[in-house]
Amino acid sequence: MAQIRIENVRKDFGDFTAVQSSSFTVEDGEFFMLLGPSGCGKTTTLRMMAGLELPTKGEIYIDGEEVGMKPASQRDIAFVFQMFALYPHMNVRKNISYPLKSQGMPRAAIKQKVGEIAEILGITEILDRPVGGLSGGDRQRVALGRAIVRDPKAFFMDEPLGALDAEFREHMSEELRALHDRMNATTVYVTHDQLEAMQMGDKIVVMNHGVVEQFGVPQSIYDWPATKFVAEFIGSPPMNFLDFQGSAGKGATNVSFGNATFEIPRLLEGQSGDLTFGVRPEHIRLDDNAHFRGEISAVEYLGTTQIITLNTMAGIVKVRSSSSNKVLIGDKTGLSFDPRTVTIFNARNGQALKSEANNGVLLNG
Repeated sequence: MAQIRIENVRKDFGDFTAVQSSSFTVEDGEFFMLLGPSGCGKTTTLRMMAGLELPTKGEIYIDGEEVGMKPASQRDIAFVFQMFALYPHMNVRKNISYPLKSQGMPRAAIKQKVGEIAEILGITEILDRPVGGLSGGDRQRVALGRAIVRDPKAFFMDEPLGALDAEFREHMSEELRALHDRMNATTVYVTHDQLEAMQMGDKIVVMNHGVVEQFGVPQSIYDWPATKFVAEFIGSPPMNFLDFQGSAGKGATNVSFGNATFEIPRLLEGQSGDLTFGVRPEHIRLDDNAHFRGEISAVEYLGTTQIITLNTMAGIVKVRSSSSNKVLIGDKTGLSFDPRTVTIFNARNGQALKSEANNGVLLNG
């Protein structure tokens, strides 16, 4: 397997810039997620890494070799497409063995290798069946088998579970992650599903409008988003944003708005003017003694938890609370925020202000 390094990669299609100067590193053996909304540049980035598109500028290294202008056939990678791309006139065995036959591997060695891969994927019993009659899950397993059978340096996957229904998608995501852990294969995986990225990935790149917004491990990105876009895109419900006019100077440990003062992590840089107070729903507590108050406008029951929506002087706030906390629409209550988890954003450009809490994450991502 291999490390993959992207340095200042850009892709233009005429006057349209699909990817703007992206840089990140996929370490050897990582399960790496390219995450973002439709049209953000994640698939274009993946296709450049695979050699299916050539970058306008920048460099791409696979296992230390610069391959930016080399075609896919010279990169020793495997690509798994969303729609499987199987050969319909071949059975399962022939689909999986095709890359080995193309390389001229002896028949006996091919039979042994295909058998090993089929056992890993749990498809031994369907090797001689035509692919046309297979379920979506089995077709995806065959596509994976064809990709991994020749032991490439890296695997590239473009929303490979996108064609499956929700229940089977979750099952296959668990299978994919288990397969990765068993093979320790460098894998780059494109998805627009933030839950899929958080569950499966060792690291995540979050993209928007062709720009890398943040890069890091899932927990750090969730806890300490670098921008308001990341904070809103990752998390369900997303981070609460309370906009206010004021000042948050370097070294500040509190901010004031809505007739209340709130503790925050000590800021390492200052900003005045349009600011945003950001806090996740699970880091807010209903507290009748708190000065900052709101009125409950909706309650969404989720089993062991509930999402409580409140109208406040500073805007709408969503709270994730235990379902054992009985509340009613129309109730008025105070809100307490965990000061250790708050992020202050520059409301104009959406960038998070550096603090003692998020500095390590923002410096590395």
